[in-house]
Amino acid sequence: MGQQPCPACRDRKPRRSCPALGAMICTVCCATKRQVEIGCPADCVYLSSARAHPPAVVQRRQERDVSFILPIVSELTETQYRLLLLFQSATVTHAAGAVPKLRDEDVAEAAAAAASTLETARKGIIYEHQAVSVPAQRLATELARVVADLSEQAGSQLARLERDAAVALRRLEQGARTAGNPGTPLEGDDPPAYLNLLTRMLKDPAGQAPGRDGPSPSGGGRIITP
Repeated sequence: MGQQPCPACRDRKPRRSCPALGAMICTVCCATKRQVEIGCPADCVYLSSARAHPPAVVQRRQERDVSFILPIVSELTETQYRLLLLFQSATVTHAAGAVPKLRDEDVAEAAAAAASTLETARKGIIYEHQAVSVPAQRLATELARVVADLSEQAGSQLARLERDAAVALRRLEQGARTAGNPGTPLEGDDPPAYLNLLTRMLKDPAGQAPGRDGPSPSGGGRIITP
């Protein structure tokens, strides 16, 4: 009796032991379905090898992503950077179920509205700025909810949190407004270039800017450091 085909594609010969599936799979499925359709464990030798020695096309993609992200995160404090990551994560999560689909323009508008609300509050004026489009306003509401959840844990650090959150939201806006523009590392990317970038970053932590340790999206109040 001949060898059974790869259980992932039902076509090619299996040549690699897949710890996630508990079976032998073909090299093509291992390479293309890794962490997409197959939930690879962190100790998978093929996953570790791919991260250490990515194909040239993947490496170029990561280099372009990092080249775009670095100016956006430059000069942020550690807390502001962690807040930015939290807002990015909330944006990607919201975008996954948004109808109609979010555009980069919606992300920029939502981040601007949420930041303006915080900046106005710091002046002693309570006013909720509204985004123009409905998709953008829905995201703005979600970003405001994230800030509200953190505010409940901020205590005496509330004013600082609002200041740092506004800075992080402005960087979120900056990324969404400039991604894909002529002369940027993401020039020519299919829209929404910024949302696609954020999705890649969250799927592959190695694509984040070097020298930064991103928080878990559920980090909550732990990102508010003295």
